[in-house]
Amino acid sequence: MRLVIAKCSVDYAGRLTAHLPMADRVLMLKADGSVLVHSDGGSYKPLNWMSPPCTTTISEPSAEQAEHGITEIWTVTHQKTGDHLIISIAQIRDEISAELGVDPGLVKDGVESHLQELLAEHIETLGSGYSTVRREYMTAIGPVDILAKDDAGASVAVEIKRRGEIDGVEQLTRYLELMNRDPILAPVTGVFAAQEIKPQARTLAEDRGIRCVVLDYDALRGMDDPDSRLF
Repeated sequence: MRLVIAKCSVDYAGRLTAHLPMADRVLMLKADGSVLVHSDGGSYKPLNWMSPPCTTTISEPSAEQAEHGITEIWTVTHQKTGDHLIISIAQIRDEISAELGVDPGLVKDGVESHLQELLAEHIETLGSGYSTVRREYMTAIGPVDILAKDDAGASVAVEIKRRGEIDGVEQLTRYLELMNRDPILAPVTGVFAAQEIKPQARTLAEDRGIRCVVLDYDALRGMDDPDSRLF
């Protein structure tokens, strides 16, 4: 992990285009190759980013760029889409690098764990003819919450969150890429299930062919009484 505080501008070119003018920002370069651009606001969400698989190259600025104070150009290229994240560095104010090692993974809280248990018991919530193969199906990069079969007998990987955000979609995407290399499982489709799914997460999931399902915790627990509703 490398953290760099730098005065920089950022341009994204590809399926979408975006520009961040020159300002002080935090650049996060992770061991998996991903690069994230943060400001001193906006909580945890980066201003822009490039997800793996991607590569970063550092080059000298052009004469015109150098005249405007640019000292180096970072180009982050996605290996599948060809999208580019271009970071023009004017000044590096500080930086730190550290080996974080293997992360032990997320320990699910009680509600999230219970959602997994309930959905596995009532997998038909995802569609008629669905069946549960097993919970916590282990892959080389961690366990998928539920491995299921759809009504046609095809494999379905289900990732469950209490609050569905972009990180969860990225996690499921990595599982799907790995599982689809297994000829016994492939083809594997994905379902992103949560009590609440953020609009950005839904957009990213649907763009990647992942189906989104909003879970009703009370209904799964058998506590949803239609007669007690006000509306």
